[in-house]
Amino acid sequence: MITTVETALVIDDDALMREFIVETLRRNGIAVTETSNGLDAKRMLEERQFDMAFIDLKMPGLDGMQILKFMKTSHIGTLPVIITAFGTVEKAVEAMRNGAYDFLMKPFSPEQVEIIVNRAKDWAGLQAQNTYLKEELGWILPHGRQMVGQSASICKLMKDVKQVAASNSTVLVTGESGTGKELVALAIHSLSERSSQPFIRMNCAAVPDALMDSELFGHEKGSFTSAVTRRIGRFELAHHGTLLLDEISEMNVGVQAKLLRVLQEHEFERVGGSNTIHTDCRLIATTNRNLKEQVDKGAFRQDLYYRLNVVPIVAPPLRDRPEDIPLLVKAFIQRFSQNRGKNAPVISLSDEAMAGLQRYPWPGNVRELENLIERLCVMEQGTEVGIEKLPMDGHSLPAAVAAESDGPSDAMFSIPDIEHRTILRALKATGGNRRRSAELLGISIRTLRNKLNLYRATSRMPEDI
Repeated sequence: MITTVETALVIDDDALMREFIVETLRRNGIAVTETSNGLDAKRMLEERQFDMAFIDLKMPGLDGMQILKFMKTSHIGTLPVIITAFGTVEKAVEAMRNGAYDFLMKPFSPEQVEIIVNRAKDWAGLQAQNTYLKEELGWILPHGRQMVGQSASICKLMKDVKQVAASNSTVLVTGESGTGKELVALAIHSLSERSSQPFIRMNCAAVPDALMDSELFGHEKGSFTSAVTRRIGRFELAHHGTLLLDEISEMNVGVQAKLLRVLQEHEFERVGGSNTIHTDCRLIATTNRNLKEQVDKGAFRQDLYYRLNVVPIVAPPLRDRPEDIPLLVKAFIQRFSQNRGKNAPVISLSDEAMAGLQRYPWPGNVRELENLIERLCVMEQGTEVGIEKLPMDGHSLPAAVAAESDGPSDAMFSIPDIEHRTILRALKATGGNRRRSAELLGISIRTLRNKLNLYRATSRMPEDI
């Protein structure tokens, strides 16, 4: 399957016609190989990868129909365009049934060739985007979702999003895990002039370092052992649209240098390729870390930090906007009530339960609240949910709230201490299973591993975990 249109093979025994097609394609920036007979064409198709092939239907020896059938049985992904003379329309129709992408009826103009090429480019782009969406496990664009709240912090966030969306500037969205940084990025894209173009996401923490270049910039066939076909990277997929780099603090320094070049020059090369590709996409980066501290530690490039931090936006933690919790609960109940079945009543929370939710510190932020409401919509049989039915991190809500408010210790106000206790509780609740703990906490396995390494280095890791 092709994902771009950059190369073409022209097969025609008529030298003038062949030269005409070759010149038209080259004027459109396509690298062209030509041949006058079907046997040479068959050998070339076996040895090299072409994005398109323009094939004359009637040639001595191996004709166009035979080449087409060979391509189909050999599963060659090149898009074939059949060239036919007037009076052989039936043959053209037969060719289309045998896998031809399109056909040109002689005589034809350069504009007709360009129309077919542009149509093929659009088709290839859609195929690349479809492949990306299939590979992006678990990721569904949250259409219909919205930022909910009336607090001062969320109103400021919404105002900033609207203002930033009108520009093309790079945006850095910071905030704790679960605060909705991806939703902020999607809102910026949806309100921008690029809203009709692709919104492409890549979680930097989920991509191994060895594959980061290929994921971002793509690769050519044969550029490394497992590169059995050309792959389009995220920057090409996001052309004219928006590229979200989630958890950008997890990107290694080597790739950071290449990313800096793209932000400065708006161009790059695929892995194993020599052609420079120009890109026009808006970049939004998110992180739950303090990038300035990462710069000071040498873990993040200072020049890239300043390139990303053109427009900083902070997603506020849920504990700082408890007045928004009733609105969020209502929105989540409406969304998840369909999971209760047709005749099941819609649940509601008692006043005491709602007050308890507003007192809880929410280390997992909005994601933790969302997961809780979904669980209640699925599991609760009654209509009203009391405070005693709200399990928080393996404990009842009153116990969880009390644990955070017991005694006058300064540690209860320390975010790192709250984070430390929450991570240890998650590990105990899952029997030490790191992947499950990361899912409960709403963070990546790499982030959890970094936290645990820090706790070991500072002797804050219990021996029983």
